[in-house]
Amino acid sequence: MKIKNEWLGIRLALLLVWGTMSLGAQAQTSTQAEPLGPQASSAVAASVPSAKPQFHIKPVAPGWQESLPRSAEAATQAYLDRLPTEVVARANAYFEGGYWLQLWNFLLGLLIAGLMLQGRRSARVRDWAARVTRKKAFARDALFGAAYALAAGVLTLPLSIYQGFVREHAYGMATQNFAAWAGEQLIGLAVSMVLTGLAVALLYAVIRRSGDRWWLWGAATGTGLMALLIMAGPVFIEPLFNTYRPVEDGSVKRSVLSMAKANGVPADNVYQFDASRQTTRVSANVSGLFGTAAVRLNDNLLRRCTEPEIRAVMGHELGHYVLNHVGKMLVEMALLLLAGFLFAQWAMNRFLQRRGAGWGLQSGSAGMGDVASLPLLVAVFSVFMFLATPIFNTIVRVQEQEADYHGLNLAREPHGMAEAMLKLVEYRKPDPTPLEEFVFFDHPSARTRIHASMRWREAMGTP
Repeated sequence: MKIKNEWLGIRLALLLVWGTMSLGAQAQTSTQAEPLGPQASSAVAASVPSAKPQFHIKPVAPGWQESLPRSAEAATQAYLDRLPTEVVARANAYFEGGYWLQLWNFLLGLLIAGLMLQGRRSARVRDWAARVTRKKAFARDALFGAAYALAAGVLTLPLSIYQGFVREHAYGMATQNFAAWAGEQLIGLAVSMVLTGLAVALLYAVIRRSGDRWWLWGAATGTGLMALLIMAGPVFIEPLFNTYRPVEDGSVKRSVLSMAKANGVPADNVYQFDASRQTTRVSANVSGLFGTAAVRLNDNLLRRCTEPEIRAVMGHELGHYVLNHVGKMLVEMALLLLAGFLFAQWAMNRFLQRRGAGWGLQSGSAGMGDVASLPLLVAVFSVFMFLATPIFNTIVRVQEQEADYHGLNLAREPHGMAEAMLKLVEYRKPDPTPLEEFVFFDHPSARTRIHASMRWREAMGTP
């Protein structure tokens, strides 16, 4: 339910494991690109309309919710019928366009990796980094990783501008001008260069030390990086893009803290962040790990949603903490990393034997441990993760459904949950086919979630 991907920390950590495959415009901290100059900035901004309230839901008279049929199917359809035809068409077009953007980002990442390998460019960058760092292996690899992140950011600049700025404005969900947006992308690029450099240096140190078993220890290293990033994100990274402050005392804060206390969530405050600086979307989260966990919701949620809707959303978010979803996700992602690195070892061995000499790389474990092989690792691991997209999405989607059930039992606001799900149609296709939902949705669709709420209402006999 966040503006940032629900599992952004894990996605970013996965990026750091295999290099800097661009996340496009999924988040401010993804590997993007440096801003254009002032004249180009003005030209782009002038060609894009400012955010306008294009999204709306048909209003209903007081008592409408209580008058709904008891049947979960009929009540669900009544909710979906409140979405105007043009709103559904717009949501479908926006979300389905994202399918193609996933493909273009994937292909662009492969192209960048190929460009780095061709003409021994990657080997030359490695040699340059070695000269600068006086052949200190860790520093050399860190500098190489940072340079690769920078190259990816620059080369993905046109797609990043379209995906993260032009398109969001065209659909009326962005609130920043180009200068503000570009400034955040520059910050994100700097963060990505630092984190990618450190992650690459650590990963290649592990690969060289562990030899043929690098896939096993690499997976363990990647899992550790995920955990560290999830812990550090709320404290050091996310405040670079938004301001966090306590929610004002009142019924909303008391209600959320009461739910947290009743479920053993160690929260003594509720925080809000100014997402309206960037977007019109509603979001909330209970993010972090161990001592960094915090309950947070954005100002759009506070402004656009009623208290029952906020209770329903926060009951869902608290469910992620209570059900230990981050810990479970780390275990599941560790297994996915393990499979991915096994695939990478198999594929890289064959590529290095056939093409390694032309790329300035040795074959076998020597080539594997050479940081100049990073573009190849990026390419083959990205192929694996692209093919595994339905698996990753299903892992996340199942946890979202579990959190929905927890939220319904905790907040006891089925109508609040249904109303909130209608608002998420602003950027998510409401009624996909089952196959479409399985492959492309990392959250259940609006129909699925509203039906779960209405089924709960039917079973519990509530109005």
